[in-house]
Amino acid sequence: MIIIGILVSLADIIALCWLLFNLAVFALPLFAGISVGLWANSTGAGGLGGVIVGALAAAASFGLFQLLLLVVRPAWLKLLVLLAFVAPAVIAGYHATLGIVKLTMPSETWQVVFAVTGAIAVGITALMRLTMMAPPGPAGQGVARAS
Repeated sequence: MIIIGILVSLADIIALCWLLFNLAVFALPLFAGISVGLWANSTGAGGLGGVIVGALAAAASFGLFQLLLLVVRPAWLKLLVLLAFVAPAVIAGYHATLGIVKLTMPSETWQVVFAVTGAIAVGITALMRLTMMAPPGPAGQGVARAS
Protein backbone atom coordinates (compact mmCIF):
# COMPACT_ATOMS: atom_id res chain seq x y z
CA MET A 1 0.00 0.00 0.00
CA ILE A 2 2.86 2.38 0.79
CA ILE A 3 4.49 1.67 -2.56
CA ILE A 4 1.26 2.48 -4.37
CA GLY A 5 1.01 5.76 -2.43
CA ILE A 6 4.57 6.70 -3.38
CA LEU A 7 3.95 5.87 -7.05
CA VAL A 8 0.72 7.88 -7.09
CA SER A 9 2.51 10.84 -5.45
CA LEU A 10 5.27 10.63 -8.04
CA ALA A 11 2.70 10.52 -10.84
CA ASP A 12 0.98 13.57 -9.34
CA ILE A 13 4.23 15.52 -9.22
CA ILE A 14 5.01 14.58 -12.83
CA ALA A 15 1.51 15.63 -13.92
CA LEU A 16 1.79 18.96 -12.08
CA CYS A 17 5.20 19.66 -13.63
CA TRP A 18 3.86 18.82 -17.09
CA LEU A 19 0.92 21.14 -16.51
CA LEU A 20 3.23 23.87 -15.23
CA PHE A 21 5.48 23.66 -18.29
CA ASN A 22 2.50 23.72 -20.64
CA LEU A 23 0.76 26.61 -18.93
CA ALA A 24 3.84 28.75 -18.22
CA VAL A 25 3.47 30.39 -21.63
CA PHE A 26 0.11 31.80 -20.58
CA ALA A 27 1.21 33.23 -17.20
CA LEU A 28 0.99 36.87 -18.29
CA PRO A 29 -2.42 36.58 -20.02
CA LEU A 30 -3.72 34.65 -17.00
CA PHE A 31 -2.44 37.32 -14.63
CA ALA A 32 -3.93 40.08 -16.78
CA GLY A 33 -7.26 38.25 -17.01
CA ILE A 34 -7.47 37.63 -13.27
CA SER A 35 -6.50 41.20 -12.42
CA VAL A 36 -9.00 42.76 -14.81
CA GLY A 37 -11.68 40.25 -13.82
CA LEU A 38 -11.25 41.05 -10.12
CA TRP A 39 -11.32 44.75 -10.92
CA ALA A 40 -14.54 44.33 -12.91
CA ASN A 41 -16.08 42.31 -10.09
CA SER A 42 -15.17 44.95 -7.51
CA THR A 43 -16.68 47.72 -9.64
CA GLY A 44 -20.05 45.99 -9.68
CA ALA A 45 -19.97 43.73 -12.75
CA GLY A 46 -20.73 40.68 -10.62
CA GLY A 47 -19.16 37.25 -10.80
CA LEU A 48 -20.21 36.37 -14.34
CA GLY A 49 -19.32 39.83 -15.64
CA GLY A 50 -15.91 39.61 -13.98
CA VAL A 51 -15.24 36.23 -15.58
CA ILE A 52 -16.27 37.48 -19.03
CA VAL A 53 -14.25 40.70 -18.77
CA GLY A 54 -11.26 38.77 -17.41
CA ALA A 55 -11.42 36.23 -20.23
CA LEU A 56 -11.58 39.05 -22.77
CA ALA A 57 -8.58 40.76 -21.16
CA ALA A 58 -6.57 37.53 -21.19
CA ALA A 59 -7.41 36.93 -24.84
CA ALA A 60 -6.57 40.55 -25.70
CA SER A 61 -3.18 40.36 -23.99
CA PHE A 62 -2.29 37.15 -25.82
CA GLY A 63 -3.56 38.65 -29.08
CA LEU A 64 -1.44 41.74 -28.45
CA PHE A 65 1.57 39.46 -27.97
CA GLN A 66 0.92 37.76 -31.31
CA LEU A 67 0.40 41.13 -33.02
CA LEU A 68 3.61 42.56 -31.57
CA LEU A 69 5.57 39.55 -32.78
CA LEU A 70 4.17 40.10 -36.27
CA VAL A 71 4.71 43.87 -36.40
CA VAL A 72 7.98 44.39 -34.54
CA ARG A 73 11.01 43.96 -36.83
CA PRO A 74 14.18 44.53 -34.74
CA ALA A 75 15.33 41.39 -32.95
CA TRP A 76 15.97 43.23 -29.70
CA LEU A 77 12.37 44.48 -29.58
CA LYS A 78 11.09 40.96 -30.22
CA LEU A 79 13.33 39.79 -27.38
CA LEU A 80 11.80 42.45 -25.09
CA VAL A 81 8.30 41.27 -26.01
CA LEU A 82 9.31 37.67 -25.34
CA LEU A 83 10.91 38.60 -22.01
CA ALA A 84 7.75 40.43 -20.96
CA PHE A 85 5.94 37.10 -21.29
CA VAL A 86 8.75 34.96 -19.87
CA ALA A 87 9.22 36.98 -16.64
CA PRO A 88 5.81 36.03 -15.15
CA ALA A 89 6.44 32.42 -16.19
CA VAL A 90 9.73 32.43 -14.28
CA ILE A 91 8.02 33.83 -11.19
CA ALA A 92 5.23 31.26 -11.47
CA GLY A 93 7.80 28.49 -11.93
CA TYR A 94 9.71 29.60 -8.84
CA HIS A 95 6.63 29.64 -6.63
CA ALA A 96 5.23 26.38 -8.00
CA THR A 97 8.54 24.59 -7.50
CA LEU A 98 8.94 26.10 -4.05
CA GLY A 99 5.46 24.90 -3.11
CA ILE A 100 6.23 21.35 -4.22
CA VAL A 101 9.67 21.28 -2.60
CA LYS A 102 8.41 22.64 0.74
CA LEU A 103 6.35 19.49 1.08
CA THR A 104 9.33 17.18 0.65
CA MET A 105 12.46 18.96 1.90
CA PRO A 106 13.14 20.42 5.37
CA SER A 107 16.20 22.55 4.50
CA GLU A 108 15.24 26.08 3.46
CA THR A 109 18.50 26.57 1.60
CA TRP A 110 17.90 23.54 -0.59
CA GLN A 111 14.28 24.58 -1.07
CA VAL A 112 15.45 27.87 -2.56
CA VAL A 113 18.12 26.12 -4.67
CA PHE A 114 15.54 23.77 -6.17
CA ALA A 115 13.00 26.59 -6.59
CA VAL A 116 15.53 28.70 -8.51
CA THR A 117 16.43 25.68 -10.64
CA GLY A 118 12.74 25.10 -11.35
CA ALA A 119 12.26 28.77 -12.21
CA ILE A 120 15.14 28.64 -14.68
CA ALA A 121 13.77 25.46 -16.27
CA VAL A 122 10.28 26.94 -16.60
CA GLY A 123 11.70 30.19 -17.97
CA ILE A 124 13.75 28.40 -20.63
CA THR A 125 10.78 26.25 -21.58
CA ALA A 126 8.48 29.27 -21.84
CA LEU A 127 11.06 31.16 -23.91
CA MET A 128 11.43 28.23 -26.30
CA ARG A 129 7.68 27.80 -26.68
CA LEU A 130 7.12 31.51 -27.21
CA THR A 131 9.97 31.64 -29.71
CA MET A 132 8.30 28.85 -31.65
CA MET A 133 5.14 31.00 -31.80
CA ALA A 134 7.05 33.89 -33.38
CA PRO A 135 6.54 34.10 -37.13
CA PRO A 136 9.57 33.70 -39.39
CA GLY A 137 11.21 36.70 -41.03
CA PRO A 138 9.97 38.27 -44.25
CA ALA A 139 9.23 35.81 -47.03
CA GLY A 140 11.75 37.04 -49.61
CA GLN A 141 14.66 37.62 -47.25
CA GLY A 142 17.89 35.83 -48.11
CA VAL A 143 16.65 34.48 -51.46
CA ALA A 144 18.79 35.12 -54.50
CA ARG A 145 16.79 36.08 -57.56
CA ALA A 146 17.87 35.89 -61.17
CA SER A 147 16.73 38.82 -63.25
